[in-house]
Amino acid sequence: MHFLVLIVVLCFVSGAIAEDDASESTQRDQSSQVAEDFSHDGVWKPKGAILGGVFLPPPALKGITLTIDHDQYEVTVDGEEHSDKGTFTLDETTTPKRMTIKSNSGPNKGKTILAIYEVKNADAMRVCYDLSGKAFPKEFKAPKGSELYLVGYRRQAPDAKDSKPSTTFVPVE
Repeated sequence: MHFLVLIVVLCFVSGAIAEDDASESTQRDQSSQVAEDFSHDGVWKPKGAILGGVFLPPPALKGITLTIDHDQYEVTVDGEEHSDKGTFTLDETTTPKRMTIKSNSGPNKGKTILAIYEVKNADAMRVCYDLSGKAFPKEFKAPKGSELYLVGYRRQAPDAKDSKPSTTFVPVE
C-alpha cells in the first residue's frame, strides 16, 4: 500500500481539419484563461490512472484522496495509518507545465518526485509523475515497463472529501 501512496503523490487528462484549426486556437485561448484563473486548492479524487502501462482498478482509485492547500499537499489512502504530506512547486514557464513534489512526512518522507501537469478545466487536471524522481516526463503517457504514473483528477465538492468517485474509467490521455 505504501507504493500506492507514492503513486498518488506523484500525487498534482479531436472533426474536419479546417474546423480543428479554428477550434484549437479558441480552445488554447480558453485553456490559457482557465490555467491563469485555476486554483489547485481543494479536494481531488483520481478518476483514472495508469502505472507503467497498467490501469489501476476503480477500487484502488476510490480509496485515494489528494488535498491541496496553497503549496502543501496531503494524500490519504483508505486503510493506511499515515498520510503522505509535503510541498510542491510549479513551473508554469515550460510546456508542458512542471511540478516538483517533496514529501516531508509519511511513507515517502525525503523523496522528490518530478511531474508534468495540465489543467483541463476548473475541476479537472491530469498529472504524469516520474516515480524514479530522475527526470520530468516529456508527455502524458505511462508506457509499459516505465516508472511513469499518469492520473486524471477531478475536484470534489467542498463537503465531498469522503464521497466515492464513479467506477467508470475515463481515459486520461
